[in-house]
Amino acid sequence: MTTISTDQVAAIARLARLAPDEAQLATFARQFGDILGYMEMLNGLDTTGVEPLYSPVQHATALRPDEAAPRCTREDVLRNAPEADSEFFIVPRIV
Repeated sequence: MTTISTDQVAAIARLARLAPDEAQLATFARQFGDILGYMEMLNGLDTTGVEPLYSPVQHATALRPDEAAPRCTREDVLRNAPEADSEFFIVPRIV
């Protein structure tokens, strides 16, 4: 069974800008280990001759026609802007 250390969990949490406490790190390490162990078990299965399954449900995709149509007026869109003139959003210069 694969194990993952609390240091590895802390590194992952740091990358995600999270700050779990020690108890959470231990819980996550155990859960990550369980997930990785399950993946190892699945990797051990013989899938020779098994067609890939892309969706467990056979269904038709409900698509709408791809047609351009006005959905909102300019005034409706600009009403939500923090700052705007009569035509455009006003944003700070970035350069």
